[in-house]
Amino acid sequence: MSDLNRTQEELKQKTEKWLDELDEELEELSEDVEQSENVFAYRDDTVHFLEQEDFIRSWEAVIYAWGILETLQRLGKTD
Repeated sequence: MSDLNRTQEELKQKTEKWLDELDEELEELSEDVEQSENVFAYRDDTVHFLEQEDFIRSWEAVIYAWGILETLQRLGKTD
């Protein structure tokens, strides 16, 4: 899939943007935090799916990672 249509390109760019921001947040997150392994796993899935040019699954994975991370933050588990 070398010729990306506009939707695919936009999805790829947004996923990469949110992945970069997630990586910044993960620098501060200890792997000892309960459920953090899920954040890291979905982050790794995001990269895998991007490499496979499966942009829908990569977008889903980065959003799941963010959802778990934000839930942990709201519960005060990341402090």
